[in-house]
Amino acid sequence: MPLRVEPGNPEYANTFRDALAAADRPLAGMWVCSGSPLIAELCAGSGLDWLLVDAEHSPNGLESILAQLQAANGYAVQVLVRPPVNDTVLIKQYLDLGVQNLLVPMVNSVQEAEAAVAATRYPPHGVRGVGSALARASRWNRVQDYLARASETVSVTVQIESTAAVEAVEEILAVDGVDGIFLGPSDLAASMGVLGQQEHPKVRAAVEHCLAAAKTAGKPAGVNAFNPDTARSYLAAGAAFVLVGADVAILARGSEALAAAFTKPSDGETPASY
Repeated sequence: MPLRVEPGNPEYANTFRDALAAADRPLAGMWVCSGSPLIAELCAGSGLDWLLVDAEHSPNGLESILAQLQAANGYAVQVLVRPPVNDTVLIKQYLDLGVQNLLVPMVNSVQEAEAAVAATRYPPHGVRGVGSALARASRWNRVQDYLARASETVSVTVQIESTAAVEAVEEILAVDGVDGIFLGPSDLAASMGVLGQQEHPKVRAAVEHCLAAAKTAGKPAGVNAFNPDTARSYLAAGAAFVLVGADVAILARGSEALAAAFTKPSDGETPASY
């Protein structure tokens, strides 16, 4: 049986880059922030196109990321992982775990984009440390010629989430090995002096500027947008992929709705007995 990670395996889109290239519509995804492999598997089977396992703002370490990759394996979903920082050593560890799709946060310059790409490439094309015989990435050397073909199994998306990054977006998009960009309106709003105002007109304008730049560069751009109307607006502006929810947010709002329905009776009503 062919391995899912095998480059060129026709049974699967090997990376998020491949999935985007093959898609005839924008790809919709959600955050997986709970750290739970059970929740990751539940979300993987939802019918969404992709998941983002987050380690920047969520309680995810190497072991929990590995468990979530294993839980989602076999489902028709792409899994991206966001490290907490653009760090060569950490990226090496993620790749050796079998992470195939990286979303690198806070990439503000060409130099930072080049460093992210270099961390995913073996010498002489990069600086990734060699340990494939010990690693799930190569399925412990069961992927033929993994060292020579490892870059085919990895996609790199970088986050544009500051005014500096917006100003440099055309140059960042031109970096060889950057497969796409992802807009983070929350941090972008903070860097623009409008903390917490992701819908602010100048934030929206910056996002749309980057979407247009990506289209010109011929590379896909995505955006985080929990508001359905905002998500649709960015899709209409050319977003190729969107994040439209999060496991923890869905659970928080859903449990609050249950509490509102069953523990806060309207005037004249008595609480339900248990």
